[in-house]
Amino acid sequence: SRLQAAPVPPSRERDSAKLSIRSRGPLAAMSFAKQLVVDCRGHLLGRLSSIIAKELLNGQQVVLVRAEDVNMSGSLYRAKLKYANFKRKKTNSNPRHGPFHQRAPSKILWRTIRGMVPHKTARGAAALDRLKCYEGIPHPFDRKKRMVIPAALKVLRIRPERKFCKLGDLSSLFGWKHSALIERLEGQRKVKSEAFHKKKTSQVRAKKEAFKKVKVSAEDQKVLEAAGFA
Repeated sequence: SRLQAAPVPPSRERDSAKLSIRSRGPLAAMSFAKQLVVDCRGHLLGRLSSIIAKELLNGQQVVLVRAEDVNMSGSLYRAKLKYANFKRKKTNSNPRHGPFHQRAPSKILWRTIRGMVPHKTARGAAALDRLKCYEGIPHPFDRKKRMVIPAALKVLRIRPERKFCKLGDLSSLFGWKHSALIERLEGQRKVKSEAFHKKKTSQVRAKKEAFKKVKVSAEDQKVLEAAGFA
């Protein structure tokens, strides 16, 4: 045929090899989906934010649930001092011009990710539009498959004796008033989720037992063997 592949220059080959090596990071295994629901419980704030920021810029829609259970390395006292220092930063002439100090865990997580995205450009603004953050697990997402990001999990990233704190505890210290409400709603959700899980496992077990008990006639067995299913 007339169409032939053009020879690749050696420099291009080296660049492509470097690119393939770089792509084997924590994001390489994450496949593109229509919508990715991530359970933030047990993830480290900074590591989770950086991975999610990259996914958003790649065009992925991401929903983060249970933002109040995000972990931060360091003690709660240390995190409190850092946030108190951040609260002091304001526009001197008119504080209403910003910066704005969010109190809700979902908003703090959203702002952390915003700092890792070029949000003042059209590309960055479009990326942030693909992000949704929630405390707890609200209705549509409690019935969807939730993912974790191993590269950002606290148990895999920091030593067990190191101090850490939860974002929800920090938010409560600075004026977030809905921790009790989220705890009550999560308790109700977990009861429903446990009942659903028991029902599902019993159905799967019953299906396996039915498959074991079923008997196939000799004629049907020959047909199955001919088709390669026996």
